[in-house]
Amino acid sequence: MAEKKTTNRATKKVDGEAEVLANIAAMPEPDRVIAERLDAIIKANAPVLSPRLWYGMPAYAKDGKVVCFFQSAHKFKTRYATLGFQHEANLDEGAMWPVAFAVKQLTGPEEAKIAALVKKAVG
Repeated sequence: MAEKKTTNRATKKVDGEAEVLANIAAMPEPDRVIAERLDAIIKANAPVLSPRLWYGMPAYAKDGKVVCFFQSAHKFKTRYATLGFQHEANLDEGAMWPVAFAVKQLTGPEEAKIAALVKKAVG
């Protein structure tokens, strides 16, 4: 009989974090700089989220479901990186709301907006 493999949530979070950090470290600038800062903002404002790779992109999940993710400009050959939110994010606002944001650089105002969005997404 095959041995049953067990993993707990803490182990998955550590493994996922290592994968995400390695993925980010391999990105060329400026994507790497943006992704590193987004990673720090997301962890600080939504510690309930677990980092993981999702379709080869850094993503952050709650209860195994992706809430938000980062798409590098380089990987997708676009002029800007993207911070996106999945339907698991609690960003509903009326009948229509944004779920993806173009990111060319991060300054104080953008960081504050992202922090607020991430808090709302998991709230």
